[in-house]
Amino acid sequence: MKRLVKHLILIFCIILVSLMGTYVGLAVYYHNAFAYGTWINDVYCTGKSIEEVNEELVKDFTYEGIEVSDKDGNTYMISAEQIGYQFDFLKALEIYRKQQNSWMWIESLLHGDNTKLTPVVSYDRQVLEEIMTQIPFIAEEGRHSEEDRKIAIVRTNQGYELINERIGVLQVEEAKNAITTAIEESRTEISLAEEGCYRDLKLTEQMQDTLKMWEKVERFQQCGIVYQMGDEQVPLDAAVVCDWIEVAEDGSFVLDENGNIKLREGAIGEFVDALAQEYDTVGAQRQFKATRGDLVTVEGGIYGNKIDREAETVYLTEAFLSGRQEVREPEYTQKAWVQGRNDIGATYVEVDMGQQMMYYYADGVQKIATPIVTGNTSRRMGTPSGVNYVYLKQTNRILRGPGYASHVDFWMPVKGNIGIHDASWRSKYGGVIYQTNGSHGCINTPRDIMVQLYESVEVGTPVVMFY
Repeated sequence: MKRLVKHLILIFCIILVSLMGTYVGLAVYYHNAFAYGTWINDVYCTGKSIEEVNEELVKDFTYEGIEVSDKDGNTYMISAEQIGYQFDFLKALEIYRKQQNSWMWIESLLHGDNTKLTPVVSYDRQVLEEIMTQIPFIAEEGRHSEEDRKIAIVRTNQGYELINERIGVLQVEEAKNAITTAIEESRTEISLAEEGCYRDLKLTEQMQDTLKMWEKVERFQQCGIVYQMGDEQVPLDAAVVCDWIEVAEDGSFVLDENGNIKLREGAIGEFVDALAQEYDTVGAQRQFKATRGDLVTVEGGIYGNKIDREAETVYLTEAFLSGRQEVREPEYTQKAWVQGRNDIGATYVEVDMGQQMMYYYADGVQKIATPIVTGNTSRRMGTPSGVNYVYLKQTNRILRGPGYASHVDFWMPVKGNIGIHDASWRSKYGGVIYQTNGSHGCINTPRDIMVQLYESVEVGTPVVMFY
């Protein structure tokens, strides 16, 4: 029994010495190599020397340069080749290797170690400095001193605007330092805004006064009224409202008794007049696509829109001063079926006096086409051209004039005593009848067609008349 115990103790001692020898041997082995389970930048490094790992890391690492961007999204590329960029991982690997304890190699059996290392970088600092100085958005900042940077209210095509050159100013040296650090870290892009390279500069008392005045101007220009002119909208934005500000001879803004920007006398009336000149269509010249195929110019007539300038000036003055925000259709002294520049619309009567034809269109679809007889041109009674409208509908009417009295079943006047009616005394229509045997100015129409026209056409329908 004693002998068995001795044998067991001997075996245990041999195993223990063997294990200790193995442990010490591996500790010595890992003394000059990376420990078991070591990964660096996804490269397996167990048992490899620093030089071997460096060779593999250098082979797998590429760096083409860095893209620098400013706060406005402008970018500039600095290539690695430009600055003589070089790199290796030796120093980083040496430091990391010294952090490993070869006597604790057994700990690596329990968990691996995957580390990210950046290379040690070298480059031509003087060349980099020259390149950074030439980057457009850095060079631009470098041309101005803090004293040069102003705050001013200026007039533009879009109204008064604030120029504030003291907000978000690039700090050139901070930007250069940030770029240098990023290159040394082998980063491929850098945003100077995200790096905090922009600062707001201190303001003088005069600058602070300018900002206070700008608040008043900005508040004055914030008008929320939009005019609806048919299919078009006319917003009263800063480009419009800036003309309403009263300005002194020296260019400064005039304030009212409450310290606010003063409304220039007569400014709103001038705007309403300009709006009316732009969109009033009574008697205006229009381009009209005739059924015969060409584009004709029609001028004159009684049809159209006419803004009530006086009423609209009163409304707009009150609405602007009270700060209303709304879409507005102006008041009219005369209102056509359709508002805006193209006020004829898709429902109208077309009187082509050159072709002696009349057409009726409803929602853009031709419903009636008929020959007619218009005013006698040889007797200087030619029917006048222009855009008019049906302002009345009557039946069984006696038409009277110098030397005549004629009964008609259907009467639709369009301008003064000129109208569309049937003519029982005629058996033929169209052609050149109007030149020698035309009407006194009215539009003679076959009775059966006049029945259809009378039933279809409403009072207010535009009547486009041309040769």
